[in-house]
Amino acid sequence: MAETQIPNTPANPAVRRRSQRVLMQVSVRIRGTDAQGNPFEEETETLAINAHGALVLTNARVTSGSKVMLQNKRTQEEQECHVVFLGPVRAGKSEIGLEFSEARPAFWRVAFPPEDWSSRHPDARPLSVTRPTK
Repeated sequence: MAETQIPNTPANPAVRRRSQRVLMQVSVRIRGTDAQGNPFEEETETLAINAHGALVLTNARVTSGSKVMLQNKRTQEEQECHVVFLGPVRAGKSEIGLEFSEARPAFWRVAFPPEDWSSRHPDARPLSVTRPTK
């Protein structure tokens, strides 16, 4: 699983979130009803996760506010979510933001960085720079 952390910087209010987002691919199954009222179920991967939900790519066309069930394929745990973001379509798949009914940080089985995390945080490790020896 690829993982990259995106800091929640107060300097940019557009990126302000309730919990830190981690770019991470997690295998999931989504099921629900599409925009035409037809049931759908598909397996996909997350693009990003946080304690309140995930960003995923899906073949299904859903509407904002619609309810879906999200299953973590590794743990088989399932959680009800609502579609809170409809993003761009890439290669025929829609980018959608899903929000849990309530915060479920344990659903992903990862440790999220603290709210005040940044590269200047005391716990952040500096990048080591190797210098050529003479």
